This record gives sequence, C-alpha cells and structure tokens, in this order.
Amino acid sequence: MKYALILPDGAADDPVEELDGRTPLEAAETPGMDWIATNGRQGTMQTIPESLPADSGVATLSVLGYDPVRWYPGRAPLEAAAQKIRLGPKDLVFRCNLVSIVDDRMADFTAGHIGQEEAERLIDELNDQLGSEDVVFHAGISYRHLMVMRGAGGSKVRCTPPHDIPGERVERYLPRGRGSKSVKELIRQSREILADHEVNRVRGDLGENPASSIWLWGQGGRPKIKRFADVYGVQVAAVGAVDIFRGLAVLMGWRFIAVEGATGYIDTNYAGKGAAAVAALDEHDLVVVHVEAPDEAGHSGDPAAKVAAIEQVDRHVVGPVLEKLRSFGDDWRIWVASDHPTPVATGIHTTDPPPFCLAGKDIVSVLRRPFSEANAAVSDFHAPRGHELMEFFLKVR
Repeated sequence: MKYALILPDGAADDPVEELDGRTPLEAAETPGMDWIATNGRQGTMQTIPESLPADSGVATLSVLGYDPVRWYPGRAPLEAAAQKIRLGPKDLVFRCNLVSIVDDRMADFTAGHIGQEEAERLIDELNDQLGSEDVVFHAGISYRHLMVMRGAGGSKVRCTPPHDIPGERVERYLPRGRGSKSVKELIRQSREILADHEVNRVRGDLGENPASSIWLWGQGGRPKIKRFADVYGVQVAAVGAVDIFRGLAVLMGWRFIAVEGATGYIDTNYAGKGAAAVAALDEHDLVVVHVEAPDEAGHSGDPAAKVAAIEQVDRHVVGPVLEKLRSFGDDWRIWVASDHPTPVATGIHTTDPPPFCLAGKDIVSVLRRPFSEANAAVSDFHAPRGHELMEFFLKVR
C-alpha cells in the first residue's frame, strides 16, 4: 500500500462576504480535492481537545495520529527539535517572534514578514546584549525564532500567542504566573534594544513594519514523542517548510525532505513540494506534505490570497500526488486534511472541527459532493477524537 496525507494548514474557514458568502475552500478551484471528496469520503474531525489551545502544533499532532493531551509538549519544543537544539531536563524553550508593537498595540505579529538576513542580525544583537549562560536566542526563519532559558523548568509561565491578539493592547497579554517576571523583563529590554537598530531604521525609511520587540510564547520543556513506525508500522517521508512540522517529523523518526524555495509563506514553492512528494512515494509507505500558506493568508485577513493558496495546493500537490498514486494500481489511499480553521474575518485559529476528505482502496463513496466545510458537516463521517482517524486511514479494510 501507498499512502499520502496533504495538510493545507488553516484552510478551513467561515463564509466570507467578499467571496459572495462562500468560504475560501468553496470559492477555490480544487478539482483534485473535489475528486477525492466525491469518489471517497469527507467529514469533520475534532483536532483540538477542550483542555488545549487552538495551536497548530496541537492540531497537527492530532491529524498525525497522536493524542495531544498525552503527547503535546508545547509549540517551542517542537521547533527546537527541528533546529536540533539540545534541551536539558530543567530547560524551558520559548517561541520568540519578532513583532511590530505600535502605540502599545500588537500591530503585526510577523514584523512585516521580515527578511532572513535582517532577522538574523537582530537575533545576533539580542544574544550580544541579553544573552548569557542562562538565556540563549536561536535564529529561525523570518519572524519565527526561539529562546532557551536554562534551569527554568520549574516555572509556571502562561503566555499568549501574538497572532491571537492583533490590534490589542499588549500590556493585557504579557506573560503571567510563576517565573513570568524575568520573561516580561526580556520583552521589555528587547524593545529598548531594537528601537533604534539600523535594521529598523532602514525598514522605517522603506515604509516597512519594524521588528520593534520580541514576543515570547509557546513554551515547554524537552519533548518526547513515540516513533511513528513503532505506533503504525509504516515508513514516512515528510515535505514541508515550517519548523513546527519539521520538528514533529524529527521526533517521529520521519525522513524530512527540504525543498528549495519552500518558505512557509504564500510565496512558497508549491510545485517543488508536489514533485518531492511524488518522488518520495517510490521509496516510502506514506508521504506527508504540509503547506503553511492558507494559514498565513488567514492570519493576514486576505481571502483572495487564501483562495489562491488553496488552488496552488490542489494544482501542484494534490493533483500530481493523486496521479502518482494511481500508477500503483488499486493499492493506495490519499487524505487531505485542514488541521484547524483560520478564518480571514478574525485572523485567529478556532477550535471548530475542520473538514477532511479521503479516498482510495476500500473507501466507499457516500456523499458525492465537492469538498467543502458545509458538505463535510452534513456527511456521516465525524471523528470527535481526531487523532484516531490516522489508524482508520492506514488500517481500514
């Protein structure tokens, strides 16, 4: 058997006025996804348990077949695994966004999708001025970075993701709880350091959003996740760009395939990801492709960009992968799943169960309708514990 799982992150949405009352998924031209939904099955899956935040790490872990209540270590530990950052048993790692705070409000949680060279210069500066034996900053991609606090594992800090507070006064959402004083102080000091940095002076001259502060969140300790092959008995290749997905791949023992031009943004190399997935199917049982672009468009509140991103995923990933699977005869299955909704109206993740569609061997069509949130909702297939759907996908007979 050959299997493919394609994850258009945050693709699920609500009806949008600018799209004549349709969701981006309904407005997009998606012949590949529609074929899967029509010739296979579609439904919904609850990917975020009530006790956990509406985080991509939680939702993706669910889709990949792991109960996040048991296995989710926090956003930052997953990204630390991607960067091969060694964490001690008492260390705490935080996601460290470069953000734009204007008039004490969260103006842009991406600092204008700051460029890599600029971001690395700012992280170097923060390490020079704030770093120590106990505090270390690690450069990631664009606005997404990490900070490790040695020996802070006993803290009970509660933090808020910056993408959940667009336009809000940041003072209300600063870290709180035991151990939060030092974390808040680092954020405060970063604002002083970054305020007049040359990178931000140039960005200001160009009319771009400044990286005026760091924002610390998504913290956790050293992660441990059981290897996928030990749980499900299949060998996996993963194609993606963002560190949270790469970290999961590392921890699960997957082969991770890096694709040139894969950015984790709407300008990513869709065709390159599709081609890499197609090639990987020759040597692996299961190929998983993650595309961040729909989620980024949702956070940006841009329905047209979200429609375009979904269409690119369908054209360059779903279509070619489906064609490749058919070359194996009847022994294949394909699954397309949005990990969570990211409505363009709010730009914030929600906990609503997102739609999925799957097709292939032994999967019999029930509802012959195109793939959409509404059609998935009226189907007969709903997974209240989303992490259980992976076993169905791999084992159903």
